[in-house]
Parts: sequence; C-alpha cells; structure tokens
Amino acid sequence: MCPVPHTPALLVIDMQNALVAIAHQGAGTVARIAALQERARASGVPVVTVQHQDDELEPGTEGWRIAPALAPVPGEPVVPKSSPDSFLDTGLDATLRDMGVTEVVVTGFATEICVESTARRALSLRYDVVLVADAHTTSLRPGPGPDSGPYAAPEASIAHHNEIYRNLRFPGRRVRVLRTAEVDFTAAPAGPAGPAGTADRAGAVTGRPAGPTAA
Repeated sequence: MCPVPHTPALLVIDMQNALVAIAHQGAGTVARIAALQERARASGVPVVTVQHQDDELEPGTEGWRIAPALAPVPGEPVVPKSSPDSFLDTGLDATLRDMGVTEVVVTGFATEICVESTARRALSLRYDVVLVADAHTTSLRPGPGPDSGPYAAPEASIAHHNEIYRNLRFPGRRVRVLRTAEVDFTAAPAGPAGPAGTADRAGAVTGRPAGPTAA
C-alpha cells in the first residue's frame, strides 16, 4: 500500500441511487468506495459525502438519496451541491479546512464531470489530491461506433483521466493516482519530501505505483 499524506479526507462524490443505476460498473465502484470508507473510518480519517441536487435529483426523492452501502454515518459531513464543482457555492472548502485537511482522496461519479471538476478545483485551492483509479466511474454508453455519440466509452474515459492525473504537475501540490488497494490511511508523520520513491513530509511513498493503473 502507498500511505496517503495526512491530513487526508475521503471525498465521495454523487454516489446517489439514480446515478449509481446508470454507472459503468456501478456495483463494483460502490464496493470499492465502501472499502475505502471502512478503512478511513478505522483510521480516524474524515469521510465527506457530496450530494448533487437539481431538477432531476430533487432532495428527498429516492434517486437523490446516497446509495445505501455508502450512506454517511452519524456526524459525518454531507455537502449539497448544484454544479459539477463540489467547491462552488458550497461549504466543502470550509468543512475541510475546519478539520485541518490538506489532501483529498477523490472518488465518485462522474469521472469527466463532477470528479474532474472537483479534483482540479481542489488543486487550485491548494489541496493535495489522490485520484482513486478504480473508485470513480461514469455513465453507461455505447462504445466507439456510429451509435456512440460524442463520448468515449466509459473504460476509455476513466483510463484517460487516470493518465492525465498521473502526469499532471501542479506547482506546490502533490497529485497521485492510486488503486483502492494501494491507498493507506495510516501514514505517520515523517521528514520533508525527498526524491521520488522516498518518504514525504507525512510519511507517504512518493512517485507512481509500479505498473499501469487499471480503470
């Protein structure tokens, strides 16, 4: 496992009933995020749930509700939003800063919309970012061909965004792409950052995990 620099928070974006129902590998994504939630809670790492609302996801409706397997536990913050950016006109930034969070571990739906918008904004707000390669997903749609419309197939979109974040350089920020199994919330404080592959200021192993990251 690759330890996650403290102080992290696990961010679960828009894993709501109506969206999970149309998600590529929805059940598997839910299971992986649930495993991350369990490990985060066991390590005392905050879990923050983001919940979208609009005309198609009206508050109080069944589709708007968080998938039962990912329901927040009492006392955990739930941040409502109405745009792809989980920070825009919401209390997310204040919530994270009040908890002393310096890094967000990003999961959820949809890869190229709310996940991407939120991860990129987090970097602009000076958070470090871990994109969990196999714990974000997008909507089901046809693969390449005459019926595919303007969108890439889900697997291609997920892999594309994982690769972007593997190679993204943001001044003063640490950006990593890890699989669910590689995320370790138990990192202890350590010394300052060293060369790739050594411990960083929070005891994390820097650099990429070995081998390609599967979507």
